[in-house]
Formats: sequence, C-alpha cells, structure tokens
Amino acid sequence: MNCRFCNSHLNNVFVDLGYAPPSNSFLSKEDLQKGETHYPLKVYTCDKCKLVQLDEFKKATDIFSEEYVYFSSMSRSWLQHSKTYTEKMINEFGINENSLVIEIASNDGYLLQYFKEKGVNVLGIEPTESTAKVSREKGIENITEFFGEQLANQLVSENRKADLLLGNNVLAHVPDINDFVKGLKIALKQEGMVTMEFPHLLQLVTHNQFDTIYHEHFSYLSFTTVSKIFKKQGLELFHVEELPTHGGSIRIFAKHQDDTSKAIRESVHQMFIKEQDAGLKEADYYTGFQKRVESVKYNFLNFLLNAKKENKTIAAYGAAAKGNTLLNYSGVKADMIDFVVDAAPIKQNKFLPGSHIPVVSEEIIRTTKPDYILIFPWNIKEEIITQLEYVKEWGGEFVVFIPNLQKH
Repeated sequence: MNCRFCNSHLNNVFVDLGYAPPSNSFLSKEDLQKGETHYPLKVYTCDKCKLVQLDEFKKATDIFSEEYVYFSSMSRSWLQHSKTYTEKMINEFGINENSLVIEIASNDGYLLQYFKEKGVNVLGIEPTESTAKVSREKGIENITEFFGEQLANQLVSENRKADLLLGNNVLAHVPDINDFVKGLKIALKQEGMVTMEFPHLLQLVTHNQFDTIYHEHFSYLSFTTVSKIFKKQGLELFHVEELPTHGGSIRIFAKHQDDTSKAIRESVHQMFIKEQDAGLKEADYYTGFQKRVESVKYNFLNFLLNAKKENKTIAAYGAAAKGNTLLNYSGVKADMIDFVVDAAPIKQNKFLPGSHIPVVSEEIIRTTKPDYILIFPWNIKEEIITQLEYVKEWGGEFVVFIPNLQKH
C-alpha cells in the first residue's frame, strides 16, 4: 500500500483493529442467514507526510450507496451546530442572497436548510440517494454524485462556482484525497472560501478515540498534513477553529493562494505550534497507540462479563459506526448485549453488522428497564443522558468506554 497523498510506501502500522464488516452495513433478518464479508481495519502512518490512513478495502461507491443509513438530522446537537455555523458565515463572512453555497456530502439537508431559510442560494452534492431524497423534499437542489475534479469542471461549465464551498466530516471519507482537493480548487470563486470540518488526529490519539476508525474513514487528519495537501493544489489555509464536535474536531478555512483579500490569521500559526509541541511531526508520536486501544478492549469485556455474572441486563444506545468498531474489535455478540436503541427508523428492526445485535426503538427501554445502557456515540453522551433521564427511576446506569470506562 502506498500513501494516498504523497505515494510513499507505507510500512508503519498505527493500529490494527483486526477484521470487521463495514460499520454502516446493517443486516435484515434474512441477511443473518448469509455470509458476511469482513475487511482489515489496519491503519498506517506515512513516514514522509505523516498522513494516517486506511486502505480502500471496500470501495467508497459501495459504502456510500442508496441504502446508506446515516442521517445527520437525527442529532439535535448537530442541527444546532449547523445553525450556529450558518449564522457565523452570514454575519462574519458576508454570505448573503447573492452568494452560492455548495456543500459536499450534504446528507439530508441538515445544514443547507438554514442557509436556504436566509434566502441564500444553495446546492448539495450527496452521493447517497437515501439521504439526498430527504434533502430534496426540503426544497434543496442536489447532485447525486461523488465530488472531485470531474464534477468540479462540470460546475464551472454551468457557471456555478462557489462563494462558500463546505464539507463537514467528508475530507476523511474520500479515497482519492488529491482529486477531491483539486476539485475544491476548481469549483471555488477567486475570492471564495472553503471550510472543512473533520475529527482532529491530535484528539483521537490524546483521548484514545480508536472507535472513530472504520471503513468509511480513509484518512485521519492533522492540521499540518492537511495544510500540505491543500498547498499542493494551490489552496492556502488562512484560519482554523477547534470544535467540541465528534470528540474534538477542527474547522479549516482555505482560499486560493493568490487571493489577497484574506489575511492569514494567528490561529494558523498557533495550530502549527500546538501540533509540533504535541509531537505530531515525529515518528514516535504514532507508536504505542495499540496498547492503549487494547486496554479499552479488556475493560469493555471485563465489564460485560462481570455484569452477566451478576445477572444484569445490558442494552445500548446509538447504532453508530463508533459502537460497531468497538463491538467487532472486542468480538462481542448478541449474547452479551440484549439490544441497541437508535432514533433512526431506517436502522430499526435491523441488526448490527458483525455482532448481529438487534436495533430497536426507544420504547423498548421503558418496557424492559435494563440495568445498564451503554452509550456508543460518546460524543453526544450528554444529549443521550438527558433524553433517557427516566432510566434513573429504576436505578439504571449509563456507561461509556472511551477514553476509559465511566459510569453516569
């Protein structure tokens, strides 16, 4: 395997999580009788550019298919995050009714709906038909394709360059990151702006967030490496913000290198220094992660085994990709966890990939009164605990395992 950015041969393993099915490939009852393909979850670090990456074992076109089950609007906190972003772009950067905002991986219109409410021209690019359909029902125009150089040239031919070109949690999802960023360069107006949000590699390592590793995520990104990737395509980062979303993300702001209308802000220098001081430029930073991951696995298994010995009932909340990584790496099956609740109807009455734990609606919690509820999407644990506060009525407890075992 060669680096998807600089093409150097990859030798150094960052972490090996064994084999797992794609995290969002949910199963029907009939599917349980069939074979299930597992792919390696082995992540490498590039010696040269320090891009942390997973090979494309299952093609992105197969992962992001018309049966894709992740709908961004299911999280209230994520909707609020998106609304706040919209207001910021309008108030601080002058996006208005004369602007064109293009979002890549626009999902179900969770964000563009807020720009549309303000009279801003919007266009969504979303390859998964299941989510794009919901977006169109909100009156948002969608192109149901993957973004890259080819689609960017099509947009230019239609005179549809963006004033604001944005993508939330998409940069890590593209197998050909050079083609993707080249597309950003092509589709951006001369004085336009790109913003991209993605989980910060620094936070992944610091807080042991190995469960954010799954087959949809091809790259695990630092600011320093992303800066190199953008620079290669003629784009320059001029601002960066740290965000609490997804356990610690960053939002980068980019412009054309020859665009003099935007000054490079101090935040860029400070982020370079922060990553350098943390050691992200050194090879040693990327060693030793495996042992920390194994510690979480052993604590997870010990908790489940002890709870079962005590005849405790165990449920989970959030049929999230994070949880599927943890479950499959740990080898946990449906005999250890009774069910997992998820708010998305498209996931309900199906089974988690690999573990085959049934996915149900929230009302099952009220009728079964489990002793423990494991929270898999720990990044929104406060939202979930507030939503399910009633479990305290029968002494139920919430448990998370990342970065370590915590009861609530």
